[in-house]
Amino acid sequence: MLFWFIATAVLTIDFVFTDPRFDYRLLIVGATVPAITDAIGGWATVVSSVTFAAGVLVIVMFATMGQRERRRLMLGLPIGLLLHMVFSGAFVTTLVFWWPFAGVDLAAAPSLLWQRGLISLVLEAVGILGCRHIIRRSHLREPAHRREFLSTGRLEMR
Repeated sequence: MLFWFIATAVLTIDFVFTDPRFDYRLLIVGATVPAITDAIGGWATVVSSVTFAAGVLVIVMFATMGQRERRRLMLGLPIGLLLHMVFSGAFVTTLVFWWPFAGVDLAAAPSLLWQRGLISLVLEAVGILGCRHIIRRSHLREPAHRREFLSTGRLEMR
């Protein structure tokens, strides 16, 4: 399930921040990495935990002290991780959300990807529609807009 997390993260940030200079590339990475690690197995608990997201946020804040533009770019990663937790429902699974405080046994944590069953397919279909809306609204079918997104991470969705 990737499109669900891409669409929800991008649309949420566009609605909340309304910042035309926001770099969506690392937001998308942060929103999808937990799903990818969940599919691969083994690290889903760590990457989907509030501890991991908070740790990444702290690292970004310290690593970019005095570097405003770099911080603007890097903040997309922890924001994406936090949005993934919201839109995956990780907060309802104690072992995942509160790792390592609720236990460190990674094998005991359920896979967030598979525990929803067929609902995951419905959410992914909604995500595909959301991504289609983003592509249309930001004119990503046009080569100039795609190049702009790939080089700057900006989406013009106005």
